[in-house]
Amino acid sequence: MRMAGPRIDYVELPSVTAHELTRGFYSRAFGWSFTDFGPDYSAMTTGDVDVGLNGQREEALAAPLPVIRVNDLEAVFDAVTKAGGIIAKPIFSFPGGRRFHFIDPSGSELAVWQSAEE
Repeated sequence: MRMAGPRIDYVELPSVTAHELTRGFYSRAFGWSFTDFGPDYSAMTTGDVDVGLNGQREEALAAPLPVIRVNDLEAVFDAVTKAGGIIAKPIFSFPGGRRFHFIDPSGSELAVWQSAEE
C-alpha cells in the first residue's frame, strides 16, 4: 500500500493507572472495539486514525503520543535529525512494524512508524 505522504494515523494514550477502566470507558462511550497486544496494551484500529492504550508502566508517556506513518523510516529518521529533532528513542521493532520517537523544537514528543508490510 503506497501512501500519499506522511500523516498522523495513530495516537497512543497513556493508560498506566487504569488500563482496563480506560479501555472500558472508550468502548462504552464510543463503541470502540479493542484488540489486546499483551496484558497492558490495546488498540482500536479502523484504518483512519487508530488509538492505542499503553498501560506499560516503563514505556508509557505522561501525554498522548501522536504517531506519523511513513514509507521509509530510515529516510525520515535522517530528515528529522537534520531538521533539528532530538531522537528520544532510536528505531526499534514492535508487533506490526518499526518506529522511533523524537522531540520537536517546542518540546513535544512524537513517533514515526513504518508498517512491517512496507
